[in-house]
Amino acid sequence: MIDVYLFSGFLGSGKTSLLTNVIQQLKEQQKRPAVFMNEFGDLPIDSKAVDGEVPLKELLDGCICCSGAEKTEAQLQSLLIENEEIDAILIETTGAAHPVEALDAVYSPLFADRLAGKGIITVVDSKLWLNREQLSPRIRALFMEQIKHAHILLANKSDLLTEEELAQVTFELSQFNSQAPIIQTINGKLAFSFIEKTLNQPKKQTEATIISGAGLPLSSKLITFTESVDMEAFENWVKSLPDTVYRMKGFVPVKGVKNPYLFQYAYGMVNWMPEYIQMEPRLVIIGENIDHLQYESTIH
Repeated sequence: MIDVYLFSGFLGSGKTSLLTNVIQQLKEQQKRPAVFMNEFGDLPIDSKAVDGEVPLKELLDGCICCSGAEKTEAQLQSLLIENEEIDAILIETTGAAHPVEALDAVYSPLFADRLAGKGIITVVDSKLWLNREQLSPRIRALFMEQIKHAHILLANKSDLLTEEELAQVTFELSQFNSQAPIIQTINGKLAFSFIEKTLNQPKKQTEATIISGAGLPLSSKLITFTESVDMEAFENWVKSLPDTVYRMKGFVPVKGVKNPYLFQYAYGMVNWMPEYIQMEPRLVIIGENIDHLQYESTIH
């Protein structure tokens, strides 16, 4: 299993600074990181900051969380195939990426058993937080979502604030996301040992599930199938799941059908698509407080 760390945050918050700092620390520990960067536009501006010795894949002019999801899967597969000895994958999303949708693209059922999602580190522009009411409603909502789903929060650019302002930012962030530790940083400098220790939550080892970020705001869970399911009964099970399940994606074996269907779920809507090749029957769930969810064998 390869550890995966997702760096989230609004435009200009300092994600790339955090990324380069973490890369340097990993190299000093004799570890081998790889990087996946998602950038706007056709030119790889931010990726130029990555050491040439570090394996790098990019998604240009597309978002990791929507139309670029298939390209993301292809690039990550390529990264895994071309670099057999990777200790960690560091993913920097664009400032416009929603963390739930970014995880949906990253934790594909194609390689969910090879990647250990450790969590989301969100870099917050402290000055922007104080001025968030000046953002448009849509942009402000995205800004808040990135903070809400973080496992670790960096109150970055803290040197630009007074002590009173910094205290206000820290207090308000803790009220908005009470589960994530908040670290006041300058230029995205944070000890990777702290990230490791914070995100190294114990995982339940069962045959059917792999849990990432257990006990933290946002996590993923892998469910495998040993038998085919009845389509209608399976949908009834899906409808019984709590609202904290945001995404489901994978390949579900259906009775009477040769190959598993591609199954997707989002915002209460389900979608089945036939597959013409035999895919591994497994399903990835993304949401909050989903550790206890189990696939009910009674619907088989």
